[in-house]
Amino acid sequence: MRTGIRRTTAAATAGLLLLTGTLPQASAQPSSTPAAAKSNSVPPPLAAGAQPPADEGKPDVPYERTNKGCVESDTKSELIKQMPYAQVYLNLEQAHQFATGKGIKIAIIDTGVDPRNPRFGGRVEGGGDYVANQNGIDDCDGHGTEVAGVAAAARTEGDFIGAAPEASILAIRQTSDRYEFKGNAANPEKRASAGKVGTLAQAIVRAANRDAKVINISLTNCSSPKGFSADDQKLQAAIRYAVDVKDVVIVTAAGNLSDQGTGCAAQNNNLDPNNVNSVSSPAWFADDVLSVGSIARSGEVSSFSVWGPWVSIAAPGEEIISVDPKGTGLTNANVTAQGVLDIKGTSFASPYVAGITALVRERFPKLKARQVMDRLKATALHPGNVSGKDNKTGYGMVNPVAALTAVLPGESAGFKAAEPREMNTDVTPPPGLDWPPIIVALSGIGVGGALLMLTLFVRNSLNRKRKQPA
Repeated sequence: MRTGIRRTTAAATAGLLLLTGTLPQASAQPSSTPAAAKSNSVPPPLAAGAQPPADEGKPDVPYERTNKGCVESDTKSELIKQMPYAQVYLNLEQAHQFATGKGIKIAIIDTGVDPRNPRFGGRVEGGGDYVANQNGIDDCDGHGTEVAGVAAAARTEGDFIGAAPEASILAIRQTSDRYEFKGNAANPEKRASAGKVGTLAQAIVRAANRDAKVINISLTNCSSPKGFSADDQKLQAAIRYAVDVKDVVIVTAAGNLSDQGTGCAAQNNNLDPNNVNSVSSPAWFADDVLSVGSIARSGEVSSFSVWGPWVSIAAPGEEIISVDPKGTGLTNANVTAQGVLDIKGTSFASPYVAGITALVRERFPKLKARQVMDRLKATALHPGNVSGKDNKTGYGMVNPVAALTAVLPGESAGFKAAEPREMNTDVTPPPGLDWPPIIVALSGIGVGGALLMLTLFVRNSLNRKRKQPA
């Protein structure tokens, strides 16, 4: 199996979106309660009667292509000598003996998915486009295609395989670093890249209405704590609609640290977990999504992975190998303005969990979305502390085989609870006695006692004979 290094046509392209998976920040509209007056680590509760946004199915502004060229493939003759460490750590070979994702649709809300790589095998379906009129199956950035490969690429040759190799893919393009909005008289707000929290909310509604059972969002809108905007409210309502009305599991990246303004500027290393430095959305909607942190080959949390009380679970997010977004092979690096960089980020830890979620949904079709989320967290490799959870990896690294085989008594689907037994707590003995076993027991005691007495008699007789003088 060979790798390809993905190149851009413009040397100035830094690939920041590809490495960080960030969204432009939503316009901040202060909430009625000052942020300092309450915990900023959790969003406010969903407003009573809140409805998901209507899906317009198109960009909210007319985006134009920038002078950044689309990614290209530059295939090299580099042999992958070992199976990707993520597959080894997750034991996907054994997990696929129980499920492969067949019959489960995973929505990839990202930069689009190019369906031409043979490892997708005709399983990519165009689901919509909020950037340009391409129905989600054009990927100028390459990020969405790589994410889809981690989640659902099939094995064709070599050792690489996606987490759910038989799942179908619903491609929805919601953002792109190769498009911009220069502003106009109706909307003077300029955007250096395509994507808005409001259209992300619409994309979630669209994916849920198109029968996706899992949604992967490898995009984050990270900022310092601020007021809860109108777009934030739309996103929250869309997530709740997908989970509770349409029974969808939403998996999202926890976010990456960055010193270039495209990720979270500050780590949440506060002593008080309720007062965070950075808020990563949609990850912080922790009650309704699976927020995924990144783990390195060493087993430690990745240095770039954003901490937070909202982190649900973790997966490998470094040294990623995935499909070449503009070729037929594989890729293990991105060429950016900073040089050739390994593919890494919580953006790629997230699709591993999304694919494993598809495996669980196939194997346990009667489980509801929240039960699936609970199963994945309950069977994860918990961090070694009293609570079994921390703010770096949540409940720990996802454990596919355990998630597919563990018997959880709390689940009502497929497992029968033990029948309750009545216990007799009466202090008086029950009336009547069962004499036959009592007689047998007493007879045994009598015979045993007689044999013991005979043995003692014989031993004493022998001892007396030995003591008599010759």
